[in-house]
Amino acid sequence: MEPNLKPSSAPLPVKPSPHTAALPFWSRLHGALDHAFYWLLVFVLPGAVLVLSVLALATWAPHYTHDAPTPVAMRVLADGGAALSPADALAALQDQPSVLLRDTQLKETPFWFDFPVPAAQPAGPAVIEFPSRHLVRLACWGGPGLQPLGVADRARHRGSLFDSRAGFGLRLQGLDIGSHVLCQAGFVGPARLTVLQWGEDALLTASQSFERDTGLLEGGILMLVLFVFITALINRNPTYVLFAVWLLINLRMGALSEGWDQHWLGHNMPVEWLLRVRLVTVALLYVLTLALFRALFREELAKCAVPGVLIWLQWSCALLLVLSTVLTFAQFLPLMWMATVVGSLVLVIILVRIIAITRSPVACWYGAAIAVMLLSSLYEVVAAAFGLQAWIGSVNSVTAALASSLLATMAIAAQMRQEHQQRLQAQAELQHSYEVMPLGLFTLDLQGCFVAANPALHAALGQLVLTRGHNHWDQYFASMDWLRMLQSLGSQSAVEFELAGRPGARSPDGRRFLVKASRSGARVEGSLQDVTERSLATERLQFLAHHDPLTKVLNRDGIRAELEWALQSAQTGPALALAYLDLDRFKLINELFGHHAGDEVLRQVCARVTGLLQGGMQTGRMGGDEFIILMPGCGMEQARALCQAIIHQIGGMPYRVGDRSFHVRGSMGLIEVAPGSSVKDAISTADRACREAKKSRGGQLVVFEHDSLALLEHEAEIRLAGQLTASEELQGLYLEMQPIMSLHEPDQSLNFEVLLRMHDADGQHVPTPRLITAAENSGCMGLIDRWVLRQALTWVRAHHARLQRTRFICMNLSGASLNDENFLQDAVRLLQAYADVAPRLCLEITESVALHDLENTRRFIAQVHGLGAKVAFDDFGAGYTSFSYLKQLKGDLLKIDGSFIVNMNQHPANVAIVEAIVGLARNLGMKTIAEWAEDGATVQTLAEIGVDYVQGFAIARSQAPEQILAARSAADFVGDPGLLQSLVLQAWPVPRQPGDLPPRQFGH
Repeated sequence: MEPNLKPSSAPLPVKPSPHTAALPFWSRLHGALDHAFYWLLVFVLPGAVLVLSVLALATWAPHYTHDAPTPVAMRVLADGGAALSPADALAALQDQPSVLLRDTQLKETPFWFDFPVPAAQPAGPAVIEFPSRHLVRLACWGGPGLQPLGVADRARHRGSLFDSRAGFGLRLQGLDIGSHVLCQAGFVGPARLTVLQWGEDALLTASQSFERDTGLLEGGILMLVLFVFITALINRNPTYVLFAVWLLINLRMGALSEGWDQHWLGHNMPVEWLLRVRLVTVALLYVLTLALFRALFREELAKCAVPGVLIWLQWSCALLLVLSTVLTFAQFLPLMWMATVVGSLVLVIILVRIIAITRSPVACWYGAAIAVMLLSSLYEVVAAAFGLQAWIGSVNSVTAALASSLLATMAIAAQMRQEHQQRLQAQAELQHSYEVMPLGLFTLDLQGCFVAANPALHAALGQLVLTRGHNHWDQYFASMDWLRMLQSLGSQSAVEFELAGRPGARSPDGRRFLVKASRSGARVEGSLQDVTERSLATERLQFLAHHDPLTKVLNRDGIRAELEWALQSAQTGPALALAYLDLDRFKLINELFGHHAGDEVLRQVCARVTGLLQGGMQTGRMGGDEFIILMPGCGMEQARALCQAIIHQIGGMPYRVGDRSFHVRGSMGLIEVAPGSSVKDAISTADRACREAKKSRGGQLVVFEHDSLALLEHEAEIRLAGQLTASEELQGLYLEMQPIMSLHEPDQSLNFEVLLRMHDADGQHVPTPRLITAAENSGCMGLIDRWVLRQALTWVRAHHARLQRTRFICMNLSGASLNDENFLQDAVRLLQAYADVAPRLCLEITESVALHDLENTRRFIAQVHGLGAKVAFDDFGAGYTSFSYLKQLKGDLLKIDGSFIVNMNQHPANVAIVEAIVGLARNLGMKTIAEWAEDGATVQTLAEIGVDYVQGFAIARSQAPEQILAARSAADFVGDPGLLQSLVLQAWPVPRQPGDLPPRQFGH
């Protein structure tokens, strides 16, 4: 903030003195005298000068007075190239009529003319003047035998010829009255030949007046140019520089109009430069006028929508500049006149529109200055082009230069006044903003003392914040905060950080503020914003990200993160025990007494469990009535005792909710997590132990020890891994297919998922989870996925004609395969080899796999889509990043995680989640598949909320390929006729796609 916008300190009291009583009278007298001088110098004196000037111009006699010249009749002959001698020319002139003037029509051939010697003037001998500024050469003869009288050009003169104002003069001494004078003249430009008779004294006075006017005009405009140029440098305004150059060229145009452009600052210009400089000057005025116009009205021109016209004019500027350096006067001036007429009309029209739109006084003054030059130039061009010489004397570039310079001065004054008003307005607005700003604004010195503050800061820290003794930063915040801010500002231009109010200070304890500060010389300018509510909300969101909002224990993400950290620590540290808790008969409480009672029971259960935990032990809710208890550094005996205590604490006392009491028991599974275990495996093993406990009477604890079934299962997996790696050929593998039924048209499509199955060496079925685990542990998963992909594509090609109703065939890809670049390349090559059936294939990718290498996954999905195949995202919703990766990866199907589907009718939250996922998929143009649909009620619910496809035991278990080929649709496998009839009646009309659907387009 600027210092002059901040509240000032109260004035210091004045110490009384013996002369205090006399001060008011002398003060009033001094004030009156000062006021009188102000009015006299600012208003009265300028007004008097103005009145006196008007009076002088109107009534006083001019200093330079002289008689007007007398036009002399002459006979004129254009030399058509015959190279006449003086005698021949005089003879030819005998047949020519006498005229007072003659236009050259831009001809540059010599002109012969003669005139009689007039009688002497009463005031002295007669003098002849040839006033054309375009006259460049002159030679005269007279007397008996046509004696040479003199020769003159713009560089020198001899004999009786001399320079006279814009042209030449001739003294007539020694010539008889009535005798003829013969002259030959050369012109460049739109010249007009006239002969004027002057008295010698009158011509001298006229010449003095001419020189004086020339000096005044040149000096006045040069001072204005200098003023504008200095103003441009001080304000760093390129427009003012452009305007100064425009005024300078304007001055040269006035000099050209009056015929003294051969002089510059009192020095003669080289004759060989003169004609070319005139042409370039005319072109430059045109160019600068357009450039200045665009610079002054850049924003207004954008509103008028005339860029095309200005572009053409700008190209004409470049062309005229080039032509002015190569063409002659006779060739260039007609082009310049035409460009001036067109450009003047265009700019005047645009200027009228701009003034009508903006009505800015600055624009009006600038526009008037440019309009005067444009119209005067147009006026002079028309007068010269049509031979209206009398018009040029009244209005020309000289009068236009004076008028436009005056208007330019007024424009600059108006702009200064406007900028001054804008600064005052900005200061007032800034002061107002400073006062009403809801943020606390402050200024500190380098000692940490408040030297300025706005009302919002006073409201935050108190009214004494600027009072000495109460104005130090450390009195409101921790002293380390000031040191941290000062040190940060030493290396950064600005800092931003959050801090807490100091206990016992004006700001209440616990309030938090956001500070933004920057260094400004020996001061620190900054703002203070109370962000207590936002900080608390952020902390709450961070808490909810890893904690269950109902029970306040860790949620699934939170406990997984803690388990991950504990597993990393357990590599070299003490043992790690993990327990899985599942409440028995808890669902009955929700069904009989409502979720309010169930929620309160859950809160009390968590309170009892956490009350028994010690040290770094943690509890996490996995969902519903299932919990995980993490016990790092805890031996199995201690963990067993703790779990027994938890079971007793849960089921030992009833839970009171209102006037009701509930008895709840819990089953627990306890495992010792081996070093190197994964989070998923550890939780899965503990869950399995818990399920073993629930198989008993409930309220039991099952511990997986070294001789437990879990160990036997692990050994079986090892043996299976050995079998898989024993040879390159995979023995015992075969495929089954599980139907996926459309809920919109159950009997119109035959979609299914390819499932892997295996027989061991004895012909016994190998559990698929054991097979997958063994394959992953042995590194054979990629080999198995290649086999499944090749077998599926081969089977589809062989039975393509019998699969006309099959829109997609799902196949799950393991994480190990998707993270194997060799497998991805092989998969793409297989799809290319089976390009005719690839569009029927839909590859399933799980969330954790997709996020492992997002860029690689995105590239693979693009390749799959490019070959016509489809992509499904499996287990959607199971992870906390599902929605995040869905934004970045483009798929065709969402397979909703089965945990939301199983028993979803007992969990309204799951129904809401599934419904939200369906809505999201529909908005993204994707179809949804619900897995693990195990009963008809679940299928009915899925149909009601708009799920597109369903898969699970409620539809069918996995089938042999022959049974799939024998079926007409997935509905043929539904064993519940009532369910199927209900689904058919419930399905709404969906537009059918005739024939086979194109790649990546789904039918029902």
